[in-house]
Amino acid sequence: MLSLHAPGVPPALTGHLPMGSSDTAPHSLTVDSQSLIRDGVPWIPVMGEFHFSRYPAAEWREGLLKMKAGGIDLVATYLFWNQHENERGVLRFDGDLDLRRFVELCAELDLALVVRLGPWSHGECRNGGHPDWLSEVDCTPRSDDPAYLALVKPYYRRIAEELPGLFHDDGGPIIALQVENELYDNPGHLATLRRMAEKFGMRAPLWTATAWGAADIPHDTLLPLYGGYAEEFWVDAEMGPAREMRRHFFFTPIRDDHAIGADLRASSSTGAGPDTSRYPYATCELGGGMAIAYHRRPIVRAADTTSLALTKLGSGSVWQGYYMYHGGSQRVDLKEPNQESHATGYPNDMPTVTYDFQAPLGEYGQVRPVFHGLRLQHLFLECYGRDLARMPLALPDAEPTSLDDATTLRWAVRSAGDQGFLFVNNHDPYTALPEHAGVQFRVQLEGGRAVTLPAQPVSVPSGAHFVWPIGLDLGSGLRLEWASAQPATRIALDDGTPLTVLAAVDGIPATLALPLDADIEGPARVERTAYHTLATITEPGTGALLTVTGPSGTAKVLVLSHELALQLSKVQAYGRERLALSEDLVVADGGALHLLVASPAPSAALLPAPEVLCGEGIGQPVADGAFTRWQVAAAPRLPQPTLECVREQAVAAPSRTGGPHQRASAPVEADFDKAAVFRITVPAEALHGKTGTILRVRYTGDAARAYIDGKLIADDFWYGPDWEIGLRRHAEAAVHHGIEIRVLPLDPSSVIYVDASARAGLDAARDRAAVEAVELVAVPRLSLCDSGDGRD
Repeated sequence: MLSLHAPGVPPALTGHLPMGSSDTAPHSLTVDSQSLIRDGVPWIPVMGEFHFSRYPAAEWREGLLKMKAGGIDLVATYLFWNQHENERGVLRFDGDLDLRRFVELCAELDLALVVRLGPWSHGECRNGGHPDWLSEVDCTPRSDDPAYLALVKPYYRRIAEELPGLFHDDGGPIIALQVENELYDNPGHLATLRRMAEKFGMRAPLWTATAWGAADIPHDTLLPLYGGYAEEFWVDAEMGPAREMRRHFFFTPIRDDHAIGADLRASSSTGAGPDTSRYPYATCELGGGMAIAYHRRPIVRAADTTSLALTKLGSGSVWQGYYMYHGGSQRVDLKEPNQESHATGYPNDMPTVTYDFQAPLGEYGQVRPVFHGLRLQHLFLECYGRDLARMPLALPDAEPTSLDDATTLRWAVRSAGDQGFLFVNNHDPYTALPEHAGVQFRVQLEGGRAVTLPAQPVSVPSGAHFVWPIGLDLGSGLRLEWASAQPATRIALDDGTPLTVLAAVDGIPATLALPLDADIEGPARVERTAYHTLATITEPGTGALLTVTGPSGTAKVLVLSHELALQLSKVQAYGRERLALSEDLVVADGGALHLLVASPAPSAALLPAPEVLCGEGIGQPVADGAFTRWQVAAAPRLPQPTLECVREQAVAAPSRTGGPHQRASAPVEADFDKAAVFRITVPAEALHGKTGTILRVRYTGDAARAYIDGKLIADDFWYGPDWEIGLRRHAEAAVHHGIEIRVLPLDPSSVIYVDASARAGLDAARDRAAVEAVELVAVPRLSLCDSGDGRD
């Protein structure tokens, strides 16, 4: 029996932070030591990073809609000074740099926004975002040196001029502003930047600063935000898997991470960092994936990210912020390359173009498996975050003893009164955690009441990570005492009956403990004990719908399999809130639904179902348990490109090192003059219309670049997955000129880290550089409408 004692909820410290909305704001937003409070209700925001200046403005709206479909309700974006003032005195906020247009789109789509102002931003940007011309000025950057502040002032002033009417107190989406980034030892400068921004009219309820590395931030002036990644590109290749990142897969009250950005700090901080008792546990950089550097090329798998996010939530996080959530591309239209590199003295050489980050939404908007896994957690937060936000962390009596402890089950509880949530993580990216047999939890809640769950011991499979409810409100006055299934969401059915959706955990029976006086109808094995009515679902799925009736009323509970729960979304469409199930991404826009078709046999199921659903390629409705399902036409098989080898012979770029740590340096442009060269001819009909098209390239090599008419459009350091290039933004030129791929083999003396699963593939590049296969893949956007127009 695994046990813990939950503490009482301590009183929140209030009134000490100079933050919060004004009395005249349309909606109130305040913060205390425990959580954010929006319109009087605790709020756990789900924040996703998306850099508008690294994505075409024509595609911003679609990217934001996809983020919203993933459960993001707060967007974070950087401003990079060297993009907006590439030439001294010439400030640009047009085209893909149009900050105001991006903020207005967030407002239109009801997405809140955090603007990360800089002026030093990093984000793997050249000079951390500082313009090259700054080095020619006699000043001390990132300080209160008057000469430096004199340069920052016109930049901040111009940012403010772009944003009138768009701050929260004016009814706009901007709820928070971050000054600087990863500044560890100059709290006075951070405070100066806030005052400067406010002087120019920038107002927000929340002001933030990154706090990892025991950063010294001004006391009660900025909210400290934290992070955690499953892997890191910024350490030496020789160290192998990033062992220190294992700490993020344990439940712990420790918020800080001394590893993030450590290669850019002169030394480790000796301070204690912010007093965490004064601030809510907020994050802004939970790794949505990880970037690829030349010397170090990790793979972050979906379970790595979802388990990390769940473990932070179970550890007390009340602000889930992902970096990156939507990938992008480095700008290639500036005077200098815009990526971090050895050429500017950085420790790491980054790709010239790609900033995909293995994110839930990729460089070209590709939807990755991790998107669906995180969405399930975000549904939970949207529905139950208001309760969770005020629940403190309780750790078990027997905790893991070290980072190498693979035998103690990792679990924690967050609770308040007689309600709570039990979190379990049995996934670790660096070691296969064992199955734990005979597991049963005993939780002593505030006030002394003890809960034992499940009713019978179960086995927790290796890799499983989940949250179970204790004392969950089902509506209609009914209470779920506990369940060995994860709460997903809740909606009201057409007749007003509340429906709660739970997700089963693979390998663990889904049992619901209900009051003794509850009657249960539906496909469950029902057993009455001395304390509860137990209902065990033998086949979770769309048909596992239970009707629970008690003295106070009736509620319904649907228990989906884990596989189906990953397809679940909640959408506002056709005049009401509905549940949707689809392997493909369902996007709600303007009251209608759109399906981004990528699966081989696409379909969509809705509950409640609209009376009519139509559109090109949509079949007749059929019953699917509690849902109604429509089959839709699969993505068309596009005409395929032709691949021609122009030059087979290639010479590896000589092994070089650079930067302060003398890590392997990436090939330079001149090295690609000796690369193997391949030409791809793209059929015009493959890029017709609004259908998204991805070019997948399978190659053997160390590094590759793609050109159209001599212009670099994409690049890749080989690390395992197929290289994907979005062609929508290059359609006309790709058809007219074709695409040239240049591939370099690997110099055998280069020291490169790749995931163990990819090692053989990179080793093969020591004597070969070739494009093995290319494929064009359509990702059509199908409209599901109640008066229908069909495929866009």
